[in-house]
Amino acid sequence: MKFVQFVEYGGPDVLRVCEGERPKPTGRQVVIEAEAIGVNYADTARREGRYVVPTPLPFIPGTEVAGVVREVGPEVRTVLPGQRVVALIESGGYAEFVAVDERAVVPLPDGMDARQAAALPVQGLSAYHILKTMGRLEEGETVLVHAAAGGVGTIAVQLAKRFGAKMVIATASTEEKRALAKQLGADVTIDYTKDSWAADVMEATGGRGVDVALEMAGGDVFHQTLDCLAPFGRLVVYGAASGEMTRLNPVRLMAKNWSVIGFFLPQIMKKRALYEQSLRELLAWVQEGSLKLMIGGVYPLEQASEVHRLLQGRKTHGKLLLVP
Repeated sequence: MKFVQFVEYGGPDVLRVCEGERPKPTGRQVVIEAEAIGVNYADTARREGRYVVPTPLPFIPGTEVAGVVREVGPEVRTVLPGQRVVALIESGGYAEFVAVDERAVVPLPDGMDARQAAALPVQGLSAYHILKTMGRLEEGETVLVHAAAGGVGTIAVQLAKRFGAKMVIATASTEEKRALAKQLGADVTIDYTKDSWAADVMEATGGRGVDVALEMAGGDVFHQTLDCLAPFGRLVVYGAASGEMTRLNPVRLMAKNWSVIGFFLPQIMKKRALYEQSLRELLAWVQEGSLKLMIGGVYPLEQASEVHRLLQGRKTHGKLLLVP
């Protein structure tokens, strides 16, 4: 089979297309023949050696795989050969065949496209659990979504409305991106490249602030977002795209009972009930058409280096996929 790996950290060119033996399932493993593979910023961070947890070498990136189960291990009880499934895994996805634990596998709804399924787990589960599990969003509350035209943002805007938010405020850098957020259900859109964006958020909420804010930039944006919280507001941190280290004096949180909460998807994956139930819900919503996914491009597995280049150059919109 073909697979893509790197043996040293670096730029997109360290990704190499290799050939090797198809994996054999052991224990509770199943082998999936991949039909579509999701590409994420986490893959580029792994490649550069700057991921949240250490990346061992050699390393095959890829955490989202959708396809057909071809073999199952002797201890597998819940998955059958021939089933079409999607799986969220820690690594190994950039390959024609992938061996994964059956507990990471969720069956696809009848007739669901593998590309839609592979585009969903990372961003979908992140948006779902940032809002519901960590942000504890309640009906009638107000939500602030930064980078609302991005992978997590486009889904978070939709889910916030589904979960009962009274108002969703979406920030994005261009008129086109703000129009997309509006189309997906945002009530208010704001240009975050303007110095007045935080004041615009407060104006939209009548000076009260927002109940839940999604934050992934860090630096000054973190502190400005914190200042946009209403009393008892929750700020959920799920990234640091600016690369800046953010300092916080916790005494700042006391006056209005604010909460700052961290979110890391692999911790959700360790809780099988949380992971499976939420992914099944998301798949059903996509299948029925009430949750829209933005797929920005589909490329051959051999073009993984170019896809990483495009992703980091911000030259595409929507989710990027690889196909064997």
